[in-house]
This record gives sequence, C-alpha cells and structure tokens, in this order.
Amino acid sequence: MQFTLTLIIVIVTCIVSITAFNNQKIIEDLIFYPPAVTRRKQWYRFFSCGLIHADWTHLIFNMLALYMFGGAVESQFVAIFGNSGKAIYLLMYVLALGVCLIPTFVKHKDDYHYRSLGASGAVSAVIFAGLLLAPYSEVGLIFIPFVRIPGFVFAPLYILISIAMERRGRDNINHSAHIFGALFGLAFVIIVGKLVADFDAIAYCIRGIEYYFNK
Repeated sequence: MQFTLTLIIVIVTCIVSITAFNNQKIIEDLIFYPPAVTRRKQWYRFFSCGLIHADWTHLIFNMLALYMFGGAVESQFVAIFGNSGKAIYLLMYVLALGVCLIPTFVKHKDDYHYRSLGASGAVSAVIFAGLLLAPYSEVGLIFIPFVRIPGFVFAPLYILISIAMERRGRDNINHSAHIFGALFGLAFVIIVGKLVADFDAIAYCIRGIEYYFNK
C-alpha cells in the first residue's frame, strides 16, 4: 500500500475520530462551536472539527469518499503543479475545512445551541476538484444501487439536492458546508491552476466532457 498524502489524512482523521467517540472532552475541544469563535476567538475550530465525526457511519462515509477520490486528485495535482502538487493538494484540503464553514459561522455566530463536526466540506472540495479534472468519471448513486452517472451530471445534481436539503432543514446535516466545500474545490483548482501553473481547468474540463461523448 502506497502511503499517499490522502491516506495519511484518512489515518490521522480516523485515529482522532475513533478516540473522540469515547472521550467527550476531545469532542468539546475540537468541535465547531460558533460562540467559542465569536467570544473566545478560538479560530482553530474551523479546522479541528474536521478531525472528529458524529459516529462510525459518518466517519466511514467521509473517509471512504476521500480515499476513493483523493488519490486520483493528488496525482492530478502532481501532474499539474509538479513537485508542489502534494503541498497544494494539502493546502486545498485544509483551507476547504475552514472556508466551507464561513456561511455557517455567519448564520450561527451567536447560537449557543449549534455545533458542527466532520470533514464533509473538505471531502466535497476534493470530490469536486476530481470531477472538474475528470468530468467523464462515473459516480455511483447510493440511493439507486448499480446506477452510475458521469461526473459532469453528478456535480450539478449534488449541488441542487444539497440546496434543497439545506432549505428544508429537517436533518442534522450541515448541507451548507457540503455546498460551499464543493464550490471551493472548483474555484481552487480554477484559480490556483491558472496562477501557479497557467493551467486552464475549465478548458480541460470541457475537453473531458467531449471525450465522454466521443469515446
């Protein structure tokens, strides 16, 4: 097994999350609690909350998705950015943890009953970075077994469903983090790709979609 940066992130996240399952103090110290940021300036919570998860299902789902997409995205970053690729990949992941929670913070900065945890926003950033670079990749749908759709169809469908679920607000999932994490992943590849490597991600994506229809 090759120890990629993605695998290291998965291992570290699993170790911290599993330890926190039976240690409420770890959860309280790391969880995203907006008033702690507002009142006590604990900005680290934007990032530390990505190391803990609500339960085994939450952890397995996030880390499996990260592992499945992350290795390919990490390799693509190395191809695009050269020796800096892995560092830029890690930068995207870490920044996504914080950026995806900005709208949540604005909405709940004084809400003493609100808490959020999990790496879903950063995982969404990695997934959407991968779909931008390989839009022809087929993605399975959990709620429709054995059905796979191309990434360029899955991406907008995912965003639309997440927006609808966020508006309904009938579950305990932070759909806002998913949405803004995904959008950040797209923006990061487009902007950083152009600035650092003169890489036109949009044109590359269009060629990938053309490949899907011509293969």
